[in-house]
Amino acid sequence: MLNELHGKPLNRTPDISGELQGRLTFPHVCIGSPFAFQQHGESGRYVSELFPHLAGHVDDLAFIHGVKTDNQNHGPSTLHVTTGSQFPGHPSVGSVVSQQLGPRDEGVPPYVVMGYPNSLRGPGFLGSKYTYIYLTDTESGPNGLRRPPNVDDARWRRRVQLLDTLRQGYLARNHGDHRVENYNATITEGFGMTDGDFMQAFTLDHEPDDVRERYGDEFGQRCLLARRLVASGVRFVEVAFNLNFVNGTGWDTHRHGQKDQYKLIQSLDQSVSALIEDLERNNLLETTLVVLATEFGRPAKFDGEGGRGHQSSAFTNVLFGGGLKTGQVVGVTDELSEKPVEDPVSVPDWLATIYSTLGINPAHELFAGQRPVPITDHGKPIAKLFS
Repeated sequence: MLNELHGKPLNRTPDISGELQGRLTFPHVCIGSPFAFQQHGESGRYVSELFPHLAGHVDDLAFIHGVKTDNQNHGPSTLHVTTGSQFPGHPSVGSVVSQQLGPRDEGVPPYVVMGYPNSLRGPGFLGSKYTYIYLTDTESGPNGLRRPPNVDDARWRRRVQLLDTLRQGYLARNHGDHRVENYNATITEGFGMTDGDFMQAFTLDHEPDDVRERYGDEFGQRCLLARRLVASGVRFVEVAFNLNFVNGTGWDTHRHGQKDQYKLIQSLDQSVSALIEDLERNNLLETTLVVLATEFGRPAKFDGEGGRGHQSSAFTNVLFGGGLKTGQVVGVTDELSEKPVEDPVSVPDWLATIYSTLGINPAHELFAGQRPVPITDHGKPIAKLFS
């Protein structure tokens, strides 16, 4: 359909508002794909030639079409899909998992983020006890958990004793303040991580050379580390594909960024297919849910400068593992993928599916002080994935 309309003006646009409203006042031109598509797997899924590795795994994937959010802007949409709310202060999915399931093993954090920290990934009203450990370097691990090389054991013990004195004094002066108590508990857990086996997960050089090569570039090494973290007992790992230097713009392909987007796609193809194979090889795939998601999609139209704008009215996310029924497509959009026409998936439904897969009741109520807050806003899990 898109190739038939390639280069033809399209005056109709999705119902949107916000930062892109002004950009959509001019006629758009439809974009046909310059890449060939072929059917793969028993499911007969059409896959672009840019995904030669994932093409061999389409029956391991569930494609969720017709996901939609209510905002065209990055910040609000990311907040929505990360926390289930359009208002700041709610906990992220990772923090909810941390609070509901707790740590699997002593000395292992339940929630790790690979990427730069921000409040969207945080615990919100649940408090700092359910925040994340983050890192930006796959080789060294979290900087805050590594002892400086010039600090020997004796000096380390003196520092810990001094800090303990200060902590106990502050706790005594703020008795009953749950925020202080949660923060103190987080410090204690951090020290526990430095003394145990958790930090061994970051020794990627212990992996065979052929495994590391199969994963590929920096994003691939993050995926490899995620597998090692899950094997070490971490409940929830977020891997950000925020490597904007690869094509100059990252996935936000306005203007010239669209030209080199294939570089990101090739990295994604190699890394995710390697992750599937590695999880299978280590008998982790059936018990590990992997989510490939974004805050919104892109329309089948060029903007005024040869790139693609934002589209929150319909886009696709992917799930695999976790015991789900894969090898299927959920939802159908119209011919230009602008709007869902069958089985639309709201953000609450999307998050309810994730929580249900992990054994968490999506209708369970959390508490912001004395106020009950449901984990999802009346979300219903996608039934086809569980039948």
